[in-house]
Amino acid sequence: MVSMVFRGRTWRNRWVSIALLAGLIAAAFLVRQLEQTDVGDVEGHATAIDGDSLYVAGREVRLQGIDAPEGQQVCRRGGAKWECGEAATQELTALIGGQTVRCEGLEIDKHGRLLALCFVGNLNVNQEMVIRGFAVAYGRYGSEEREAANSNRGLWAGEFERPRDWRRERGIGN
Repeated sequence: MVSMVFRGRTWRNRWVSIALLAGLIAAAFLVRQLEQTDVGDVEGHATAIDGDSLYVAGREVRLQGIDAPEGQQVCRRGGAKWECGEAATQELTALIGGQTVRCEGLEIDKHGRLLALCFVGNLNVNQEMVIRGFAVAYGRYGSEEREAANSNRGLWAGEFERPRDWRRERGIGN
């Protein structure tokens, strides 16, 4: 009888340990989810992911109000193929220039990214990408897009498919 009681306690202790471990894992998961849904501002070193997304201080940020060609998107310029997606990424990289980037969080998108207005000093990075012609307006910056188109800047210097349409045709990001 003593042996069975001892075994019962050991078995019970294992279940308690498993329950505690499961609780810790659940708590860690919850903390991670809360971090990803934080709409707060972020500031720090930034790296361009593509023409409309950055990693800022380790957080993925999508530039709100604009849409840039995807990394693998190809356009035409002067009758030849032009890697406009890569060009947009390079333009954003040059624009942030290794400086501190400050992003004002607005919301979290369906992919868990922070949608934000980002600045280098007082320069609105989102707006500047449209002015330079390497992104199109996506809910904001309509007059800047018209100005870039009329001046044949960036994408407007050739032929391109709007990034949203390009993604839709390929079933990307739906």
